Amino acid sequence: MAELWFYHLEQARVEDALPELLTKLQQRGGRALVVSQDEQRLSSLDAHLWTFREDSFLPHGQAGGEHDADQPILLSSEAENRNQASMLFCLDGADPGPVDPWERVVVMFEAADETSLARARALWAAQKKLGTLVSYWRQNDAGRWEKKA
Repeated sequence: MAELWFYHLEQARVEDALPELLTKLQQRGGRALVVSQDEQRLSSLDAHLWTFREDSFLPHGQAGGEHDADQPILLSSEAENRNQASMLFCLDGADPGPVDPWERVVVMFEAADETSLARARALWAAQKKLGTLVSYWRQNDAGRWEKKA
């Protein structure tokens, strides 16, 4: 059964938190699909994942190329699993669609984005009703993620 995790970004931005989560996933041999309806966000992430650290990068690609299936991390505007990912990351209020095909779906939303916050709350309520395993994560003062619900 899929798990649905909500990451409430109060201190960090998506650009700060997402690469760390993707790095941990890759270290475990996992693959990810990152979805946003904001094309500017996807372009920005495309550049950022190559340079977010001086000593490493995250191999990835943008959806729509002939090598989508080969990408360990695929950035897309659609929640279509073209790269056989085990985890789906939804940004900017993107709708994950059915969560069952995934091992885990991560919904990330920044505190200042009221629209994404409202969508996350509605998704939480709907998935909880369906019996999906949901959890809510927040950063503590030290910047570490803590499960709150």
